[in-house]
Amino acid sequence: MLTARVRAVPDKGKANAALEALLAKAFGVPKSAVSLRSGHTARLKTVQIDADPGTIADDLARLARD
Repeated sequence: MLTARVRAVPDKGKANAALEALLAKAFGVPKSAVSLRSGHTARLKTVQIDADPGTIADDLARLARD
């Protein structure tokens, strides 16, 4: 589980798009590789990141340290 904050307002999916962009930047993948799977209108969301699982694990460990 990650905690993330975006400045975009939850209007017409702007906050969800900002979250996808934030995660794409954090994991070094294109925006198209990050997609919201559930929680479109909820505070808790499930996302899918299409990338190498080993790379994702390394990035998660790095984010946990920061």
